[in-house]
Amino acid sequence: MGAILALIVSLCPLAAQAQFTDPLQNIGVRPELLKDVAIDQKLDTTIPLDLTFRDETGRTVALGQYFGSKPVILTLVYYNCPMLCTQVLNGLERSLKLISPSIGTDFNVVTVSIDPSDQPALAAAKHAMYAGLYGRPGAAQGWHFLVGNEPQIRQLAAAVGFHYAYDSQSKQFAHAAGIMLLTPEGKLSRYFYGVTYPQRDLRLGLDEASQGKIGSPVDQILLYCYHYDAHTGKYGLLISHVLQLSAGLTVLILAIFVIILFRGEHYALPARARRA
Repeated sequence: MGAILALIVSLCPLAAQAQFTDPLQNIGVRPELLKDVAIDQKLDTTIPLDLTFRDETGRTVALGQYFGSKPVILTLVYYNCPMLCTQVLNGLERSLKLISPSIGTDFNVVTVSIDPSDQPALAAAKHAMYAGLYGRPGAAQGWHFLVGNEPQIRQLAAAVGFHYAYDSQSKQFAHAAGIMLLTPEGKLSRYFYGVTYPQRDLRLGLDEASQGKIGSPVDQILLYCYHYDAHTGKYGLLISHVLQLSAGLTVLILAIFVIILFRGEHYALPARARRA
């Protein structure tokens, strides 16, 4: 019992340090790279539908060709992202499988890379993966993965309020996680933050967007995609939050274990005393 208590006491300072000291930054202070990273809600704003990109086949396409008759889910990621972008796409794919409206039939999904170095071959690989995971007919025709030049990417990102930054040292992008719903006319209807999207809210958002309705602003709960610096051994903001949670859970589990053990010894003590 004493040994276990000693273990918890030794772990508590580590948990406290993980909770209150970011490995990359001082508490309450964002790293310089993240100071301008955000997703602003520009509801009822029409995005520039005349912007051109290249799709997963390499063809030059106008953004407007995916609008007109159906609502659109827009995601801004980059295809070589080692962390959060995959979680955004995975979370979206999982949520979309739980609702009855289908990609390609009832709405379209447009995923645009914010990395101008991404090429159609990589977009094609992402397209094949997620259309295959989704598994419904029409997904390949309704979920599009686009790449483009930096001016067009920046213009689209600014129009939807997606602010990101590039870290030249790690060659990674710092950005926040979220998706946007747009009306068939290309107006921003609703924002979803994070990497999980409740199926009821997503279904309702698509219904409203299909009718041209504009939703209300939602609370911003930002997850940042940041990097791990192998040279300094420091974790970025997203990873440090995971470490904080893990440390806190470790102490909580150990505390529960000690309580159970202590109660077991308490009830066992009278029985041992009687046998003595």
